[in-house]
Amino acid sequence: MRVSVDVGGTFTDVIVLDEDTGRIRLEKVQTTPSNPADGVLQGFQKAGAAPEAIRFFVHGTTLGINAMLTRTGAKVAIVTTQGFRDVYILGRTDRRPMYDFKYHKPESLVPRYLCFEVEERLNYKGNVLTPFNYDQAREVARKIKGYGAQSVAVCFLHSYVNPEHELLMEQAIKEVAPELSVTLSHHLNREYREYERTSTTVIDAYVKPITRTYLTRLNDELVRGGFDGHFLMTRSGGGAMTLDSAKEQPVHLVLSGPAGGVVGGAYLGKLIGQPNLITFDMGGTSLDASLIANGEPGIENVAEFQTLPISIPTIDIHTIGSGGGSMAWVDAGGHLQVGPKSAGADPGPACYGKGGQNATFTDAALVTGFLDANNFLGGEIQIDPSLAQAAIQRIGDQIGMNVEETAAGIIHISEAKMAGAVRVISIERGYHPRDFALCAFGGGGAFVAANVARELGIPRAIIPPGPGNFSAFGMLMVDVVHDYSQTSITSLANLDVAQVNAVYAKLAAQGGEALAADGFDPERRTYVPTAELRYRGQEHTVNVPMPGITLTPDHVGGIIESFNTLHQQKYGHSMHEDPIEIVTLRLRAVGLLPRPSLPKWEIAAGQVAAARKGERNVYRRGTGWHTYQVYDRFKLGAGDQVAGPAIVEEPSSTTMVHSGDTLLVGTYGELIIDVAKVD
Repeated sequence: MRVSVDVGGTFTDVIVLDEDTGRIRLEKVQTTPSNPADGVLQGFQKAGAAPEAIRFFVHGTTLGINAMLTRTGAKVAIVTTQGFRDVYILGRTDRRPMYDFKYHKPESLVPRYLCFEVEERLNYKGNVLTPFNYDQAREVARKIKGYGAQSVAVCFLHSYVNPEHELLMEQAIKEVAPELSVTLSHHLNREYREYERTSTTVIDAYVKPITRTYLTRLNDELVRGGFDGHFLMTRSGGGAMTLDSAKEQPVHLVLSGPAGGVVGGAYLGKLIGQPNLITFDMGGTSLDASLIANGEPGIENVAEFQTLPISIPTIDIHTIGSGGGSMAWVDAGGHLQVGPKSAGADPGPACYGKGGQNATFTDAALVTGFLDANNFLGGEIQIDPSLAQAAIQRIGDQIGMNVEETAAGIIHISEAKMAGAVRVISIERGYHPRDFALCAFGGGGAFVAANVARELGIPRAIIPPGPGNFSAFGMLMVDVVHDYSQTSITSLANLDVAQVNAVYAKLAAQGGEALAADGFDPERRTYVPTAELRYRGQEHTVNVPMPGITLTPDHVGGIIESFNTLHQQKYGHSMHEDPIEIVTLRLRAVGLLPRPSLPKWEIAAGQVAAARKGERNVYRRGTGWHTYQVYDRFKLGAGDQVAGPAIVEEPSSTTMVHSGDTLLVGTYGELIIDVAKVD
C-alpha cells in the first residue's frame, strides 16, 4: 500500500492506494488539535491501512505553521556576530501594510534578552578577520542554558561562504548544554541577506523541538504496529523529504500541507491536457490559491509568514482565512464580515452541535440549500439545520436582514474574498486568469468554484476526483527533493563559466550525497539548476532556469534572452541594454519515486437520469429560491453531461452547477464545468 495523510485545521484526510489493484480509498477524520498523531492513527484505522502493509507513507502537516500562529513553539535563543545582536529584532525598515494605521508588528519569536553575541568575524569572501572566541562561546552557551532556552539559532555574518565559526559554536553548545536543539544557518541557506537568513534559522529552531517530538512519537507508534516502509514528509517547495531530514530541517514543513494540492494539480493538469491551472483549495480553516503555468508550479525563494521571511524554496501559495469554518461577524460600521477567524474542529460550526454559537460559511451553505443535512460526509456527521438557522439569525438581526439573505451574503462575501486571493497569484504575478482553468478542491472548493471562476472571467472550472482529499492525493505524486543555493555575484558580460560550473558541481555533489543517504541509486537521481539574475543596481531578482549544470560560453545568450522575457512578464518591462548579473546559483536534487497511475473512469452508458437523486431548493442572493437537480457523482460516467442548475454530491464534497453552466465528466472522473459568462 501507499498511504498519504494531510492534517488540516479541521479534518485529517487519508488516502490509501492498493498498488496491486490500483484501488484508491478516501477517508476523513476530525483533526485532534491537542495531539495530531491521534487523528493520523485514527485515519489509518478507519481506512483499513495496516502499518505492516504500507510501503510508502507520505505526510503533510500544519504543525509548524500552527505553532507559529499560536506562538506555542520552543523558547529560542539567537547567537550572532559581535555587533549584530539586533539584526533580527530590527528586521527591514519597510512595512508591508504601509497605509494601515491600525497595524501592529507581530510579537517577535525571540525576545531581545535571548539574543547573544560572540566575538568572531569573517569578510564577504569567507576569510577570517577576527578569530572565533571559543571561551566566550562556552560562556554564552551557559547563559542560554541558564535562561531555560530549548533551542538555539546560530547565524554568523558571512557564514554562507565559510561555515567554520558556526560549526565551532555548535561544538561549544554541545559541550556545555548537549540537551539543547541547535540550528545552524548555513545548513538551511547559503545566501547573503543577514536578516532573512537569521529569520529562517529562528523559525527552524522555533518549530524543531515540537516537530521532532511529534514525528518521533508518530513513527514509534507505526513501527510498533509493524511499519517498516518509507516515511516521507511533503516540503513547502514541493516534493518530499525523509523523516530524518524533516527532523533536522523542519522549516521546510511549514507549508507542507497546501503544497500537496498544488503538486496534485500539476499532475492532473498534465494528465488531462490542461497545463495552465489555478489551484483553489478551500478547507475548513483557510483558502489556499496557487498558479501552475505550463505544467510547473510557481516557486518563490523567499516566502513570508506574518511579516517574517522564510528564505527557502516555497511553492507560491496565497492563503487567506476563508474556509468552511470561517465565522461571520458584524464590524463597528454595521457591515457583515466573514473570517479570518475559524471555528475549527472544536467546537466547529454551529450546525455541528458541539457548542459553537458563531455562524460560519458551513452554516450558511446549509441554510441556503447548498448542503444536504443528511449527507454531510456521507452521513457520518449529523448536522442540525435549526442550529445553523439560529446562529445566522443572530447575525441577521444585527444588520436588519432575514436569515436567507444573511446566509447568501455570507457566501457572497466569502466568494469575493476568494476571488481576491486568486487575483494575487495571477494578475499580480503577470498572468490573466482567463488563460487558466480553476482547479477547485478541498471540502468547500466545489461549492464556490463556478461563481469564483465567473467573477474572474475564468472560462472553466475543474473538480478533481476525491476533491475533499485531493491535497493528500497530490502527496502520492511527490519525489524526494533537496534544495541547495550559493550566493555568487558575477556579471554575465564577463562570466567565468568555469567558476559557475565549479559551484554547480559542489552543489550537485552535496545533493548526490544526500540522495545516496536517502537510498537513491544514481539512475534515480536528477538535478534541476536555476539562477537568480537581476539588472545591475536592482534589489530584486528573477529566477531563471539554466540549460544544465555544466555551462559553456554559448549558453550565455540564451540565458540573457530568458531573463529578459521573464523580467518583462513579472515586472512589465525589460532593459535589453542594461548589464545583467548572477546573484545566487540554485540546484534542486531530485530522487525519483515510482508514481501511481490514476484509474480511468468508466465510460458513460448514456443514462444520466440513473445518477439523479432528486431535487433541492437553493437560495440565491437577490433572486430567491431555485430548484436544483441533485446527482450522485459516483453514478456518473466519463462523457456524461449535466446542465445547470444542478448539484453533484459525493461524501466529502458538493459541486454546484448554476443556471447556464454545463458540466462534463472527464476521462479520469474529473468534473469539467464550462462557466456561463455574465453579460
